[in-house]
Amino acid sequence: MSGAALGIEIVVVFFLALFLLHRYGDFKKQQRMVLFGTLLAWYLCFLIVFILPLDVSTTIYKQCKIDHEEPASAPTLSPSPSNHTTANTTVTPSKRSVILKPCYKPWSYIPDGIMPVFWRVVYWTSQCLTWLLLPFMQSYARSGGFSITGKIKTALIENAIYYGTYLLIFGSLLIYVAVHPEWHLSWYELQTIGITAANTWGLFLLVLLLGYGLVEIPRSYWNASRHGHLLIKTYFKASKLMTEKADAEENLEDVMEEVRKVSESIKYNHPLRKYIDTILRKCPVDYQEKMGRNMDDYEDFDDKQNTYPSEKSLVKLHKQVIYAVQRHNRTRVQWQILLQQAIHLEDVAKNETSSTHQFVHSFPSSEPTGWFSRYVYTPTAEWYWECLLKRWFYRLLSVVLTLFSVAVVWSECTFFSTRPVLSLFAVFIQLAEREYNYLYIEMACFITIFFLCTCVYSTVFRIRVFNYYYLASHHQTDAYSLQFSGMLFCRLTPPLCLNFLGLIHMDSAISHQQKEQTAYTSIMGSMRVLSFIANGFYIYYPMLIVILCIATYFSLGTRCLNLLGFQQFVGDSEMTSDLIDEGKELIRREKRKRQRIEDGENRRREWKERYGNQRDDYTARNRSSHEMKETSYSDTVAPSNNRQAKYSRSGSRPERDCIELLQDAEPLDFNADSLTDDPLESESGRHAGGRYLSMSSSRSRIFDDV
Repeated sequence: MSGAALGIEIVVVFFLALFLLHRYGDFKKQQRMVLFGTLLAWYLCFLIVFILPLDVSTTIYKQCKIDHEEPASAPTLSPSPSNHTTANTTVTPSKRSVILKPCYKPWSYIPDGIMPVFWRVVYWTSQCLTWLLLPFMQSYARSGGFSITGKIKTALIENAIYYGTYLLIFGSLLIYVAVHPEWHLSWYELQTIGITAANTWGLFLLVLLLGYGLVEIPRSYWNASRHGHLLIKTYFKASKLMTEKADAEENLEDVMEEVRKVSESIKYNHPLRKYIDTILRKCPVDYQEKMGRNMDDYEDFDDKQNTYPSEKSLVKLHKQVIYAVQRHNRTRVQWQILLQQAIHLEDVAKNETSSTHQFVHSFPSSEPTGWFSRYVYTPTAEWYWECLLKRWFYRLLSVVLTLFSVAVVWSECTFFSTRPVLSLFAVFIQLAEREYNYLYIEMACFITIFFLCTCVYSTVFRIRVFNYYYLASHHQTDAYSLQFSGMLFCRLTPPLCLNFLGLIHMDSAISHQQKEQTAYTSIMGSMRVLSFIANGFYIYYPMLIVILCIATYFSLGTRCLNLLGFQQFVGDSEMTSDLIDEGKELIRREKRKRQRIEDGENRRREWKERYGNQRDDYTARNRSSHEMKETSYSDTVAPSNNRQAKYSRSGSRPERDCIELLQDAEPLDFNADSLTDDPLESESGRHAGGRYLSMSSSRSRIFDDV
């Protein structure tokens, strides 16, 4: 199995990243460069999380071999009796008996020389992505420029703040090393300074996010077991999100109005028309159709003294269109997700009192049920899971995560102490190390890293400040959120894993133990070059997690934001109660709308099943009789070609197809939802209900079927 585990995990992790990207992204609509950059970023970060446990187990095996070689090379103590019964002569034999325990090679052993090269490629590629390529690609895609040069210039200006902060940290550390009398600048020191600057920036943000996530993640699962509390909070979120959604729609309409005015003023023969066409391609489809109908084919702009916008103003308008469309799509997707959650929670509340013990959905899924739903997850099994077992499972999971969070907080505050060992994760790893239980070591490392990643990354998408980005399944995540997630993963995963190695005392720069280093820490360089970082910031700054956890537990940040006017979910607030009532009414309105649509579809389906066969027979008889009449008529007028050309119908076959299509049209459904809510379509005089009017050749009155 030499290196086989590494190769298998590399392949498995790639398909895992590809599967997640397919679930959250859209391979058909999004650009290939966006998908490739996101896939590469996710893949590299997942590799760090999955391969680091293998590096730990391999390092433990190497340390065991080193410990076996040291007693053989050391001088043998004389066993003869003497009066020198010092601590050294009494402890050494017992220590030697422990060390001489045979070493067992782990099943996932990786040969020498592979891991340093592997980590060097993964680390530096991820750093290039997170600091250079992904921010540049994100700003480039959001830029309003119409040329490549303009987009590049805008992207560099927007990313100046990121590059500036990184260069500030790097320059400060560079000056410190330059003025230090004991160190001389070389490529190795410069590389260490760059890695330290990136890890310092990442650790600074990591502790802030981790302090919030360690408390909020267990509490969210505990609150998820309280269906009533979760439903009320969903109503609150619905009210706030609807306000944001309405604001996004209003902003989009204002921007589209500006685009319409500019599009009407600049016609097809104007030199700036190509920029207008580029802007129109970024607009929603319904707005494009309306603007296309109102456009003239040609207008001589030289004969009129009109004021035309400049190219700079069009660049600004282009950027506004991109932002407005992205914000509108984001709020629309988030509203659909929140609406599904609210409807599901209301269904759970209704089914809890059901005596049949079968879960009934208010709106059954239109997708065909698979074998899992038919044989395993039946309505009865769903009722027991949703109404009984799920809440207890979430409570148990919340307790386990709480214990995990307490262990992380304790270990973050005590991991610098090696004698005695106070870090709980270091204690567990060392106990497994004595028994050479490599499988336990790898599983413990992976679960711990995964928990830390979950606390950090989920915090970014929970905090209201970062609500501009989101991750939505079913291909609903936009390109900007995908790029942001890839950039964030690459920026935070390396310092997070380095912090984890400090928790288990596998980082000699922090633990100050003369032990075999992992290949991951070897590429980070010796932190002794920057002693105040290794002995100060990396040790004492993580203790800030205690203060952040206490503040999060008592919701101090939420209460402060609520006092400043940002409405937050506070149970004893009058504003919160008003928003809950408003959200409940919004959900009820959406359910009524969806119910009317479903009733209309059911009536159309029943009408089609009832009268569909009769209509098909009637259409077939009309077609056969019409063809017989045409045949007899053509035989009669065959001698006279001129009269045939004068009185015969040209293109009779397409007309018959149109008549047949109109005869198969469905009747008008007089529902409120049959009329469109789009103001653009209402202004143009088009209504959705008109497409269902029956226009057959019969002269029957229109209300005969009502």
